[in-house]
Amino acid sequence: MPPNKARPIMPDTTPAARAARHDAIFEGLCFSAAMVLMATLVGLLVSLVIGGWPALSHFGWRFFISAAWNPVTNDYGAAGPVVGTLATAALAMAMALPLAIGIAVFLVEFCPKRLAYGVSMAVELLAGIPSIVYGMWGLFVLAPWFAEHVQVPLLMAFDPDSFWGKVFDGIPNGANIFTASMILAIMVLPYIATVFRELLLTVPPYVREAAYGMGCTPFEVVSKIMIPYVRRSAIGAVMLGLGRALGETMAVTFIIGNSHTFPNNLFASGSTIASTIANEFTEATDDLHISALILLGLVLFLITFAALGAARLLIGKEPA
Repeated sequence: MPPNKARPIMPDTTPAARAARHDAIFEGLCFSAAMVLMATLVGLLVSLVIGGWPALSHFGWRFFISAAWNPVTNDYGAAGPVVGTLATAALAMAMALPLAIGIAVFLVEFCPKRLAYGVSMAVELLAGIPSIVYGMWGLFVLAPWFAEHVQVPLLMAFDPDSFWGKVFDGIPNGANIFTASMILAIMVLPYIATVFRELLLTVPPYVREAAYGMGCTPFEVVSKIMIPYVRRSAIGAVMLGLGRALGETMAVTFIIGNSHTFPNNLFASGSTIASTIANEFTEATDDLHISALILLGLVLFLITFAALGAARLLIGKEPA
């Protein structure tokens, strides 16, 4: 009988071949996930363009500069909701960003460790509160208090024809652009503060210790060392809060006043793109009305995209 010969090892059964095959499968899955995301994004954009095209072709560019919104006469314009969206988001970020940075710096630099854990947990819990709860609290608690203790005293203090009288003019019911911005600021605050805290924790301890060893004060360490160290990533934290502020719906709908007119002062009632869509989409029966609402959604999509693009440009200008 011929001697037994060892069976040759097939190339695809070696550990290296199996690893290569698994890597190829893993790479394909990752590529598929990325393509699904891109396809979803493109599909969403295409559907918004198709749905909003009747309104865009009917009104033209007047849709973006007109503040008219009358379902009876089928006359629609996006200027009021767009200005309301940008104004509330800008005011909210102006209120929330300094507070978020202060909270993050306190937790990382000054707060005792045993207390820091509880405070950070409380900040993170604020992010889990549903937006409708914030809206109800704003409508039933914040708005009446604001009207009684802020709006009415300011209206009484200034001449209605003066500059400040016009800035603070409005119906003293607490439902206005400014209170909606306060609600948004409270909502985005925990997101920004949590991300900033995690970013500041990435600063190497020896960098801070070296700065203190050179005689720097805590303010100098924070402003000259820690914040510049995480500046690039901090833009992402800001954009996270801005995206939440631009797209928030229910909380703003409760307290902004839902007026489609162009807001001309801080205490004027207004509307945002998201609140307009939420209020009217279920009641829209005319095709032009539905198309106008879809076109508003496209405008919000483009505003968010422009904000993200601006953030990418800011990051690109930073040194690598």
